[in-house]
Amino acid sequence: MQLFDTEVDTDIDTAGAQLADFFAARRRILVLSGAGISTASGIPDYRGRDGVRRGKAPVQGPEFRKFEAVRKRYWARSMIGYATMARAVPNGAHLALAQLQAAGRIAPLITQNVDGLHQQAGSGGVLELHGSIHRVVCLDCHAQFSRAAVQAMLAALNPDHGGATALAAVAAPDGDAHVEPDDLARFVVPACPHCGGTFKPDVVFFGDGVAAATTLEAVRRVEQADALLVVGSSLMVFSGFRFCRMAAAAGKPVAAINLGITRADDMLALKIDASAEQLLPLVAAHYE
Repeated sequence: MQLFDTEVDTDIDTAGAQLADFFAARRRILVLSGAGISTASGIPDYRGRDGVRRGKAPVQGPEFRKFEAVRKRYWARSMIGYATMARAVPNGAHLALAQLQAAGRIAPLITQNVDGLHQQAGSGGVLELHGSIHRVVCLDCHAQFSRAAVQAMLAALNPDHGGATALAAVAAPDGDAHVEPDDLARFVVPACPHCGGTFKPDVVFFGDGVAAATTLEAVRRVEQADALLVVGSSLMVFSGFRFCRMAAAAGKPVAAINLGITRADDMLALKIDASAEQLLPLVAAHYE
C-alpha cells in the first residue's frame, strides 16, 4: 500500500481528490468517527495535535458508582456542560457522511462519540461504542430517561447553580465541563422517580468496558467492510484503535482524516491532516 500524508497546508482540493480515489476503489467502506468530527459543531475534542489529553482527568466509572461525592461533582459539572451538547447541530462532515451512506458508498458507521450528531444528520444504523449523553439510566431499576428530562430535574433542584461559573466553563465532549462548581455541598442530585435509585448517563465512562454485544457488532462491521476510514480520532483509546488493527491485519486498507497524529499512523494507507467538515463534502459531491 502507498502511504499519502497530506499536511494541513496542502490544498484541500488535492486532499479531496486523494480521498475520492480511496472511495472510488472500494465499495463498502466502514467509517469510525471520533471527537474531532464534532469540533466544528462547537463541541471541544479530548486531545491536541500531539495526541495528549487536554484538561483534567475525566470521571472514572468505578468511582462514580462507589462514591456519592464523585456523582455529585459529575452532575454539578454536567448540568453546566450539557447545555453545549444540547444546542450542537451537525456540521458539514456529519451531513456528508449521511449523504455518502444514502448513496451506498459507506456502511452504517461506528462512532466513539456520545453526542448523537450522526443521527441528527440522517445517518442510519449508527453504532455508538460509548453510548449516548442524551440518555440516562437508573443503576438500580434500569429505567431509562432522556437527558433533557434529567436536566430539567437538575434545574428544578438547583435553581441557582451555574451563574458566572457556567459562563466561564469549557464543555467536554462527553457532556461534562472543565470547571469546578462552587459549593458542592448544597448541590442536589435527583433520584430515580421510579425507585429512588442512582442516575448515571448512558455512556461508557473511562475505567469501564464497552458492552460485549456492542463490541461483537463492531467486529462484524469491520469483517464485512473492505476498507476502514477513521474521521476525527487520534485512536489513543483502545476501544477504537483495535478496529484499525483488526482491519490492517486482515489486509484491508485503513485511511484517516485527523488534525494531528493517530495511534495507527504506521498502518495507514492514506492519512490526511485536514478538517473533515471541509474535506468530506467534496467527496460526497461526487455522488449527488
